[in-house]
Amino acid sequence: MATPRKKKIRAVVKLQIPAGQATPAPPVGTALGPHGVNIMEFVRSYNERTASQTGTVVPVQVTIYEDRSFEFVLKTPPASVLLKQAAGAPKGSADPHKTRVGSVSRDELRRIAELKLPDLNAYDIDQAMKIIAGTARSMGVAVEG
Repeated sequence: MATPRKKKIRAVVKLQIPAGQATPAPPVGTALGPHGVNIMEFVRSYNERTASQTGTVVPVQVTIYEDRSFEFVLKTPPASVLLKQAAGAPKGSADPHKTRVGSVSRDELRRIAELKLPDLNAYDIDQAMKIIAGTARSMGVAVEG
């Protein structure tokens, strides 16, 4: 019985694309095109898998193999996007330590930390909350409670 051979990895590409709205235009086409990936196949499968999260940005890590096949792993939305949604702010503050753009409660902070936990470098929810609170502070979003 022969052991299955592992495919040789050609490249790993990381992209941040709005959920359910990927198109072959840049940034997708320019990132994947040089590696010979079937861009339409990627766009179709990405949009199918992210259709339920429409409206948020979903990072994706695409692993491209030598035979031009690929697979991708969806990550959790960036903390900054989740904080902007929770605070109701259109964007982060230009001067974060002086001008506040909104605030989030401890409960919202915990909810975001629980969602982000698989992608964070933290062992428990309290450490994850500190990481998210730091992101909030650098964006000009106050944490209350």
